[in-house]
Amino acid sequence: MSQDKVNKFLHLIQRSARGRLKVYLGYCAGVGKTYRMLQEGHALTNDGIDVVVGYVETHGRADIVRLLQGFEIVPRRTREYKGMQMEEMDLDAVLARKPAVALIDELAHNNVPESPNSKRYQDVQEILAAGIHVITTLNVQHLESLYDTVEKLVGVKVRERLPDTVITDADQIVNVDLTPEDLRKRLAEGKIYQEDKIRTALENFFTQSHLENLRELTLRELAAQIDAHRKDQENEESAAMPDQIMVCLSSRGPNSDLLLRYASRFAGRLNKNWYALYVQTAAEDPLHINIQTQETLSRTLTLAKQLGAIVFTYKGDDLASTIMRFAREYRIGHIIIGTPSRTSLLQKLQLKKTLSERLIREARGVNIVVVDTQSRRSPEGGAEADRMAAGAGKKPDISDFLTQNRILIWEGQALKEEVLRGLARAAYAADADFQEIYDRLLLREKESSTFFNEGVAFPHLRLEDESLPKIALGIIPAGIADAATVEPVRLVFLIVTSLRQSDIQAKLLAAASRIAGNQRLVGALLAAQFPETASREIEQWEKQGTSPDGK
Repeated sequence: MSQDKVNKFLHLIQRSARGRLKVYLGYCAGVGKTYRMLQEGHALTNDGIDVVVGYVETHGRADIVRLLQGFEIVPRRTREYKGMQMEEMDLDAVLARKPAVALIDELAHNNVPESPNSKRYQDVQEILAAGIHVITTLNVQHLESLYDTVEKLVGVKVRERLPDTVITDADQIVNVDLTPEDLRKRLAEGKIYQEDKIRTALENFFTQSHLENLRELTLRELAAQIDAHRKDQENEESAAMPDQIMVCLSSRGPNSDLLLRYASRFAGRLNKNWYALYVQTAAEDPLHINIQTQETLSRTLTLAKQLGAIVFTYKGDDLASTIMRFAREYRIGHIIIGTPSRTSLLQKLQLKKTLSERLIREARGVNIVVVDTQSRRSPEGGAEADRMAAGAGKKPDISDFLTQNRILIWEGQALKEEVLRGLARAAYAADADFQEIYDRLLLREKESSTFFNEGVAFPHLRLEDESLPKIALGIIPAGIADAATVEPVRLVFLIVTSLRQSDIQAKLLAAASRIAGNQRLVGALLAAQFPETASREIEQWEKQGTSPDGK
């Protein structure tokens, strides 16, 4: 490998106090990801960097076994599951060893059930948070948003997947490429799988067309990540036109997961914030829908958060008008919906319009994207979104607006209205109108609750006030007693922004959502006994999230 690439990553290590993540991305097993990772590990070791192997699987490959020689290898941990002894990376041992760099293979790997973290990427996030740099490997088909596309292209349901945000947050992504012809030759020569598996692999997953499709996906993903990083650094605001993206969810809609993955790819190509909106009608009140529907809806909203959406639940019986009310408030430029159900004969006789027809008629200046969700086929979200690239500004930090006196910590359980009142008072401590803010928050929560099943709430308002934004944070380790959520709400972010700052609210909501999605940071916030401790945890985490060049 070229010395300049090694030097570039070495430079990142030397100038940074936090763990950096470098990903060798490939389109299939056998292209050389692990080989390249170990090569770089040796190069860094020769430059005096403390490098250990956290986890590498050789799969019996002689070249990998040879490259492992000379490394310190952290012993694996053995866990028993259903009477079997299974080996995993020992997270605690890696953290205790605290090397400068850890080489960790197969980022999307599922850990043994009942492990502290269910996924290896979660282990890696803890290692990065401890200030340890990580070099890892990943195949493109393991990205969550590509699940449906991969199933369509190669006919395989990928079991081990990780959120796209893991890759988006990586400091460096390196494409490890090999032509399909050369890869099939390597497989036939026994350099990837054992002899008894070669013929089956060549005739099934490793066909020429499958490899070409996966290779194209990888190149497209790499180009999108490079473009997103470039746009994040440009800090160009484009507030004149609506440009955010929303996807409309239904509790009974077919293939909601396909719709969400399409929206995620679409938003990723546009490099925009995106929202997932569920409109709860009177007929879908939690008291009226069955347990199975509730569980399906909960899984759908959880997947939306994992894919990076900002999730909202609105109440209303007129779906089109409720969607458009949300779209106008959040400057939505694209509304993504699933294929409407068939119109009944009675509806046709009554000249009733479908949801898509009403949205097209009412959504002036907003693009309506209708995704085929009636079948399991993928709508090729990546390809379409590639043709619709647009810019985005630098993401603000929560700590830019969250001062220590606006962080409140409750020792025991609290009530929802008590928390909202406390946060409104904290945000407007020097003002006389916090009662008005509090009243508006209560009204807003009755219309559309921002208290979610994932243990976090994002109450927010937009006002005619140039002095905004203002942010307050409530930490309630014991949870809010009267919030109707499956998981107790323990973190509440109050975000108040100005109507004159067109997209700052969306960016702050996205920033708060990223905080709430980091398990280690959430744990630190819930353990904080003083506001200054919580403030420091957030500031340190956000500093760790700066780009490699410090911008």
